[in-house]
Amino acid sequence: MIRPAEIRPATAGPPDPAPAAERRPGPEPAPRGGTLARQRRRLFIPFVGPALLLYSVLFIAPIGAAVWISLHNWAGSGPMTWAGLRNYTRLFHDDLFTQSLRNTLELLFVVGAAVFAISFALTLILRDMAGRKAVRAVIFFPHLVNALVYGVLVGFLFNPDGLANSLLAHLGIHSPPQWLAQDNLFPLIMVTMTWMTTGYFTTILMAGVDRIPVSYYEDCALAGAGPLQRLRYVILPLTWDVFGVCAVLWTISSVKIFEIVWIFGGSSGNGIPPTKTWTSAVYTYATAFSGDSVPSYGAATASAILSLLLVTVLVVLLRRLMRREAVEF
Repeated sequence: MIRPAEIRPATAGPPDPAPAAERRPGPEPAPRGGTLARQRRRLFIPFVGPALLLYSVLFIAPIGAAVWISLHNWAGSGPMTWAGLRNYTRLFHDDLFTQSLRNTLELLFVVGAAVFAISFALTLILRDMAGRKAVRAVIFFPHLVNALVYGVLVGFLFNPDGLANSLLAHLGIHSPPQWLAQDNLFPLIMVTMTWMTTGYFTTILMAGVDRIPVSYYEDCALAGAGPLQRLRYVILPLTWDVFGVCAVLWTISSVKIFEIVWIFGGSSGNGIPPTKTWTSAVYTYATAFSGDSVPSYGAATASAILSLLLVTVLVVLLRRLMRREAVEF
């Protein structure tokens, strides 16, 4: 016989195995996020440590040594003489350095604007062209050619008896410009730099445009969007990160332009190109290894440090100006 005290409602849960006072809270499980973060911290040094050590040996330590040398007067051998910041202040009072820096900035902004304008136009033209892969390989080829070849080619084309003057003579122009004169040499270098690098950046931009799904362009066509609207609302937003990378690459490479200036400058009796064509990289090299006087490694390294600071500031500004929210597609 079942007593009334033993009857439980049908909806009641299972009986509590122990009174509340006798229950002991067990250990709470550790959050998965904390465990994953600890594992990442443990793997950071084994994976990143060797690369960081190699980077420090190959880059950080030489930069520190260069900063130390720039604070001294040193001929490359013998004792160093402390100069402090005088090497840096002398540079800004040196007309040759300011002209070299001005030429570097001119290459950076003027040639850069021409390169990106032409590259962007070629990207839009070649996007729907048949055989664009072959055309892309052709326009990329000038970037693979050594600067020495361009120096020989320019000498063949623009010397007084070269091909350019011969063609002008057939047209009745018997007093052609002095193409290789010092006043015309730097514009010729700028044109050659544009020719050399346009194909490289066109290839990168075309790769960024090619990753846009074709359905986006079809939607634009159905909506009646014209080429400018398609450029503004589809191509630019979806390839903005690619443009940012190209801008950073050009900024870094333009400050280091050296061999094309040295080859085009020819020889002025001691192997140094005309000073009107110098860039900051050529100024640094000529100051350190000039054969006319005692090398000045302190001033040369000060020039190199200023070039490094210029690149750093420009890259940081570019990254901030071109920062956009990533568009996923």
